[in-house]
Amino acid sequence: MSTGGSAFVNFIDVQKTYDGETLVVKNLNLAIQRGEFLTLLGPSGSGKTTTLMMLAGFEVPTHGRIELDGQAINNLAPHKRDIGMVFQNYALFPHMTVEENLAFPLSVRKLAKAEIEQKIDRALAMVQLSQMRKRRPAQLSGGQQQRVALARALVFDPKLVLMDEPLGALDKQLREHMQIEIKHIHQNLGVTVVYVTHDQGEALTMSDRVAVFSDGEIQQLASPADLYERPQNSFVAQFIGENNRLTGVVTELGNGHCSVRVGDVGEIRALPVKIGTSGQKTTLSLRPERVRINPAIGACANVFDARVEELIYMGDHTRARVHVLGSSNFIVKVPNSEGMPDLAPGSAIRIGWRPEDCRALDAF
Repeated sequence: MSTGGSAFVNFIDVQKTYDGETLVVKNLNLAIQRGEFLTLLGPSGSGKTTTLMMLAGFEVPTHGRIELDGQAINNLAPHKRDIGMVFQNYALFPHMTVEENLAFPLSVRKLAKAEIEQKIDRALAMVQLSQMRKRRPAQLSGGQQQRVALARALVFDPKLVLMDEPLGALDKQLREHMQIEIKHIHQNLGVTVVYVTHDQGEALTMSDRVAVFSDGEIQQLASPADLYERPQNSFVAQFIGENNRLTGVVTELGNGHCSVRVGDVGEIRALPVKIGTSGQKTTLSLRPERVRINPAIGACANVFDARVEELIYMGDHTRARVHVLGSSNFIVKVPNSEGMPDLAPGSAIRIGWRPEDCRALDAF
């Protein structure tokens, strides 16, 4: 992850430890462009929230340098960084009305009363809460409170907005609605956003780029499509979306493809992505929607006999769990666009896939 001189935010060789021994963040180099929506994604303890807190100024790097708009901010107090912040718990003042909550960061900056009113009006219109300005947080729904928190983070026109799991307390339907709302607000304002979540669907929906964290390091930094379609290691392949995983040994490598022996049951042609030489172990990654049932002759280089173990109707597709290549947990997603597939538990089928849809990665 290279830094860039023109980047709006730069992490340069940043480390963080709390006990002097274990690095929570390891040698982080990350460049964030002006106007970008970047998501820090990873499981609990991966270092994503610590990274956000160092950028906000609530944590101090043990080593390295953080720059914002060309200036080092390691020793700059949080309130002097001109950063808006949105938390999962909203952090609204319960005794203040909506407009008073929004006025607070403006009053601290000693803006004129007329300008404060103008900025509050604009922020409330942006989150569609103009009619709620006299209510207190307790009189609002969770989604409305989160909109107020977002408006408060944006009302003073900050250089940068940081969001720490802001939708985690909302139910699924409202969370998905707010994802699109935040995405549209970002597109309209062009503000730079750094967003933290452990929800990979949320990251794929909202982001320009996603940095996947594990064990204090970025495993891959890419667009949502690249992360899903072209994972660079086994951790990313497993963490982003559903994935079939097969382990084997490389038997042949060349001409842009490789052959992998899976136990004593099959030889698979695959795309070599992160493997060594012939004879080394590898993990094969294959998305369930890339697998075809009873493929036409010649359509797939990899074709195997399988047995249907379980069928689960999912609305737009049927999720078939099949036994193949010694695994009874191999998943195939069958679209229901042309009606329910003619399958039944226990039935024998053939499944196949193209070599370019099967990625040979590091042994996981």
